[in-house]
Amino acid sequence: MPCRELKYADLDDWTAIEEWLEQRKDPDTKVDTIVRDILDNVKNRGDEALAEYTAKFDCEGFTADMLRVPTEAISAALKDIPDTDVAILEEAIERIRSFHNNQKEKSWWTTAEDGTILGQMVRPVDRVGLYVPGGQGGETPLISSLIMNAIPAQVAGVPSIAVTSPPRKDGTLNPYILATAALLGLDEIYLAGSAWAIGALAYGTQSIAPCDVLAGPGNIFVATAKSQLIGQVGIDMVAGPSEIAILADESANPAWLAADMLSQAEHDPLAASLLVTHDSKLAAKVKEELATQCAALPRSEIAAKSLADWGAIIITPDMEAGIEIINQLAAEHLELSVDDPWAILGKIRHAGAIFMGHNSPEPVGDYFAGPNHVLPTLRTVRFSSALSVQNFCKKSSVIAASPNYVAEHGDKIARLARLEGLEAHARSVECRNK
Repeated sequence: MPCRELKYADLDDWTAIEEWLEQRKDPDTKVDTIVRDILDNVKNRGDEALAEYTAKFDCEGFTADMLRVPTEAISAALKDIPDTDVAILEEAIERIRSFHNNQKEKSWWTTAEDGTILGQMVRPVDRVGLYVPGGQGGETPLISSLIMNAIPAQVAGVPSIAVTSPPRKDGTLNPYILATAALLGLDEIYLAGSAWAIGALAYGTQSIAPCDVLAGPGNIFVATAKSQLIGQVGIDMVAGPSEIAILADESANPAWLAADMLSQAEHDPLAASLLVTHDSKLAAKVKEELATQCAALPRSEIAAKSLADWGAIIITPDMEAGIEIINQLAAEHLELSVDDPWAILGKIRHAGAIFMGHNSPEPVGDYFAGPNHVLPTLRTVRFSSALSVQNFCKKSSVIAASPNYVAEHGDKIARLARLEGLEAHARSVECRNK
């Protein structure tokens, strides 16, 4: 199994590693023009454009009257999947909702002795649009994406949520997507995919009301559409290919480490799986396990290419150097596969989600534990965070100044305004003191 081995001793070694990983970004500028045309078409022609794109790429013969999934089809889907799976979905939803309930922020107020009240009012946005990728022609439903995007919006109190997902060739959605929507209490679902779905959610069409915030993963066309709409609507983030960094010591199980690296490698040929360790014997055993386990995977071809191009085992002289490069990598997912992860946690500055110890593999967070799996990639965790309730809220400052406040501070405010050459600002305060 070709997986490169790199050395890292100090920051002098970081430049070469960074230059290698930067190549994962490699933007395709041709997509920008294609997406811009799609968005313009949807903006100008609405449902008609959606139907044309969907008929061309997803479902032959698709028409505009097929866009919305009937409400009864959503609830009926619960009977189309096993009761055991319904129970698992219910428990996952409960755990994820419980975690996000802790993220809710409250409006707050302060009152001064002169009667002035200052504060911040937290309100949800009016409407959110969620995108759910089709997943291999609809046969690998990305139910976790729907759950992870819908729950923080619901906890925020968003009153209106629309979902779009590309139809299968027969014009239906996978029953697992519909059943999950039913369990979440979502009843507004449209059959549309790719950039045209994003355009419809942003601009609105004859059938779909425009949204204030868009969220959900997708391919390069979806990501490009979201990036082009920044400033017109809110978006969750423009995420790149998935990535995992693992910091391991001699207590780690090499078979488990290889399995965790492959859990990311099977996503996408551009996914990055990086193991950092000071134990060269462990590194050699992990390489052997990667070869054995990868060959047995259904998506072995994808995983093998990912490991060959963007996988690496990075050998450091000691744990401190390992922690240093982990912070430089600033990975989407970070596993601390060490004997005492809590002793290291305080030294971690940059990571999207941190998985503690040998029994916390990344898929635990992907599906079930509670934290959101929508995470920044490509080192953007240096300045951004996981999707949360806050992505679906906005905050308004509240200023209720008393007459005494204006009398005491009016001259100061007017002086500051005149320093900026804004005479009308100054006079609007001063007139209240005459």
